[in-house]
Amino acid sequence: MEWKNQTAVLEFLLLGLTELVELRSLLFVVFLLMYMMNLLGNGTMILLIAGNSQLHTPMYFFLCNLSFMDLCFTSVTVPKLLSNLIYDSKTISASECITQLYFFMVFGGTECVFLSIMAYDRYVAICNPLQYIKIMSKKVCLNMSVASWIISILHSLLHTLLVYRLSFCKSNEIQHFFCDLTPLLQLSCTDTSINELMIFTEASFLAMLPFFIILISYIRIITTILKIKSTSGRWKTFSTCSSHLTVVILFYGTIIFMYFRPSSSYSLAKDKISSVVYNVLSPMLNPFIYSLRNRDVKMALKRVLQKKG
Repeated sequence: MEWKNQTAVLEFLLLGLTELVELRSLLFVVFLLMYMMNLLGNGTMILLIAGNSQLHTPMYFFLCNLSFMDLCFTSVTVPKLLSNLIYDSKTISASECITQLYFFMVFGGTECVFLSIMAYDRYVAICNPLQYIKIMSKKVCLNMSVASWIISILHSLLHTLLVYRLSFCKSNEIQHFFCDLTPLLQLSCTDTSINELMIFTEASFLAMLPFFIILISYIRIITTILKIKSTSGRWKTFSTCSSHLTVVILFYGTIIFMYFRPSSSYSLAKDKISSVVYNVLSPMLNPFIYSLRNRDVKMALKRVLQKKG
C-alpha cells in the first residue's frame, strides 16, 4: 500500500452499526448470542456429519463444508465487532484491515461457489438419480471442493492486491462494522477506477456464474418435479432441495442488493443491515434451516442425544 509519509493512514476507525452509546450494550448481547448460536449450530452440523457414517454422502459432504465456511465467515468480522461494542477503542490497523478484507472475500466467495455445487448435486439427484453415485463420486466431490477454494483464494488475492496499491490520506473513518471493499474505496485519495472495473467484471462474473448455475439447476429440478403425478410425490421430492433454496435466496438476495446496484442508490444504513443479514444472520440460520427440514440430520442428532442420555 502506498503510504504518503505524514499524510498516510496507518490505521482505520470502524464506526460500527451505531454511534448511540446507550445501544452498545444491547447490540453486544444480541450479536454475542447470534455468534454463539452460529458456533453451536454449525459446529454441531460438522460433528454430526463427520461422526455419522450414514451421512457420508455428497450432499452432506457439501453441507459440512458449508457449515465450516459459515463458521469462519462470521468469525472474520463478528469478534472485532463485539470488541468495538464493548470497548471505546474502534481502531484497526491497516494490515489487520486488509487481512480481514481478504479472508472475508475468501469465505464469502467460496460460499457462492459451494451453493452452486450443492444446487448441481440436487439436480443430479432428482433429474438423474440412477447415475447419481457415478456422477457425484468422491473424487468428483473433492475436486469440485478444491476448485471452489482455489477460485475464491485467487479472486480475493486479486482484489486485496488492488486495494493494497491504493493510498489512504483523506480520512480513516470506515462507515461500517468491518473492512468491506466499498467503504475502503470511498476513503482512497487515488484513482479507484481499476478496482471498480474489476468489481463489475471479474467479481460480478464470480458471483453471477454460480447464480446462473443455481437458476438453471432449479429450472430443471422444478420441470422434473412437475412431471410427477402424485401431489405427495412432488412435495416429497421438492422437500429434498427446499432448504438449499431457502439458503440461496437469503444469501444471494442480500449479496445482489449490496454489490450490484447503481452507486446513486447507495445507502449506508441499508448496506449495514444487508451486511448483518448475509454476514451474521444467514450463517447463523443455515444449520437450523437444514436440520429442521432434514429428517436424516434430525435422526442423527436424536441418536447422539440418546447415547449421551
